[in-house]
Amino acid sequence: MSVISVGQAVVLGAVEGVTEFLPVSSTGHLKIVEGLMGIPVDDDAVVGFSAVIQVGAIAAVLVYFFKDIVRIVSAWGRGLRNREERYRHDYQFAWWVICATIPIVVVGLAAKPLIEGPLASLWVVAGSLIVGSGVMWAADRRGRHKRGEDDTSFRDAMLVGSSQILALLFPGFSRSGATMSTALLLDLDRVAATRLSFFLGIPALTGAGLYELKDALGTGAGAAPLAVGTLVSFVVAYASIAWLLKFVAKHSFTAFVIYRIVVGVLLFGLLGAGVLHS
Repeated sequence: MSVISVGQAVVLGAVEGVTEFLPVSSTGHLKIVEGLMGIPVDDDAVVGFSAVIQVGAIAAVLVYFFKDIVRIVSAWGRGLRNREERYRHDYQFAWWVICATIPIVVVGLAAKPLIEGPLASLWVVAGSLIVGSGVMWAADRRGRHKRGEDDTSFRDAMLVGSSQILALLFPGFSRSGATMSTALLLDLDRVAATRLSFFLGIPALTGAGLYELKDALGTGAGAAPLAVGTLVSFVVAYASIAWLLKFVAKHSFTAFVIYRIVVGVLLFGLLGAGVLHS
């Protein structure tokens, strides 16, 4: 039998879809919900399931930004054949995304036992939620929000891409939160920071999902729960992306900061009271 039921997969898929691109930590929320449903958060099948359903959220990004992705990939292809095309921003941006993904891949492979072991603790999630909130709050206020997407550089991409490592090592920090905060500190505006976070997440999260697929299927996650969770994640994530881009165009990240702190404190309380186990 699957360690995760179809009903649980629906819930987890919805949680993944809502939280993957919001700066509130999808990994943290998944672990909390898994704990509340009595699912062992450190089980290999559960870890694999969480990585695989992320592919549904990534598919939502691919669909939502399809025209942008086609434009960038086409420019990259033309640049490989034509020297003059290599000076265009889209060609350079494609290479920046590739290069900016390398640090998280290296760290992810090297630190896999640690990431899936001690760092998977809900105590780490709770602490990371609160600490990450402070970083986001400072970034949102110190950033000058004066640079748009066309003003991004290789340095921006590498720094923002490398910041994903924080979320990899400290679940609860949030990949979106780390990348958006770094982009804001580099003076990108909120929309540019959010879109850059989306694009940099595509190769990293897709790679993680495909890498974990075999383990997830082979250790008890079950094909049906995986399929259902991934589909639900896709539908919910698409709606979440559309909402987030509209939200950040007119609002600061203060609401997310407050929410993260509340969830972090609540999680500490549940752990301390023995309602949840790390």
